[in-house]
Amino acid sequence: TFGSSNRASSSCGSSIYISSKLDKSLYTKEEIRAIRKQKRENKLAKLAQKLLKIDPDLKKNNILVLKHGTKYGPEYVNKMFKMVTNNMTLPFNFYCLTENAVGLDREIKHIDLPRGMDKVAGWWYKPYIFSKDLPIDGTILYIDLDMVICDNIDKLFTFYPKQYCVLRDFTRSMRPGWEKYNSSLIRFEKGSLDHLWVKFRRESHHIMGQNFGDQDYLWNETQGQATYWPDDWIRSWKWEIRNDRAYAPGGYRGNRKLATIEKDAHAPPECCIVAFHGDPNPHNCEDPYIVDRWHNI
Repeated sequence: TFGSSNRASSSCGSSIYISSKLDKSLYTKEEIRAIRKQKRENKLAKLAQKLLKIDPDLKKNNILVLKHGTKYGPEYVNKMFKMVTNNMTLPFNFYCLTENAVGLDREIKHIDLPRGMDKVAGWWYKPYIFSKDLPIDGTILYIDLDMVICDNIDKLFTFYPKQYCVLRDFTRSMRPGWEKYNSSLIRFEKGSLDHLWVKFRRESHHIMGQNFGDQDYLWNETQGQATYWPDDWIRSWKWEIRNDRAYAPGGYRGNRKLATIEKDAHAPPECCIVAFHGDPNPHNCEDPYIVDRWHNI
């Protein structure tokens, strides 16, 4: 298992002393932000240790990603592993579900995609994450590879432990009452949703014809059963953080860039993950906040 924690430091490199009362006149704005971040992480670490004493099964934390075809190379998996390592204090195992493990960091455990899915492509490999036959034990946090982790994610395991949790789809930014699921971040207990995989294997042609994507299938089969993550924790980078959604001229779907670079765009303090659904993908985003947290990791 793996686990690490960030350390706030002053501009001279020494550890910042975090007192109960903060005299803002003694610090720069950057140091104040670092102090506040460290305070939040200290609280999360204490909560995590407390929960581990209450429920030892919390030690069975698993991160699962899916890489298939050529849309994302091994660098996306490796960067996700590094982002998790840098932003999680709980012990964890990291798995990649893939048909091609070439180029993955050796610390990453890979699981072969199931056979007999020749007519399945894109997101329709995802229902396999719910199979009871996955060689994983405990809690699974599935993360799409086009997500960027920007702060501590311990709370994604300690939030309503062992419950099935999903994202409220980012259409919420345009329709506040929107309730449908987004499947880019899902937490569940191994095997607890096996019926989704069993049904998909049996009726894959019909299911793919009746649903636009895997998250519509997930919604139709389990609506009302999941707990939503707090919206503030996971934000859409282009719809909920940036000001300008326009794409640059040229390019093609799947490889487009945004028309502008927003130097001041940044995730709010409570946000731990920003999502890159559709275009652009993280490697095509030149906003400094993303360059620091994805390109330069």
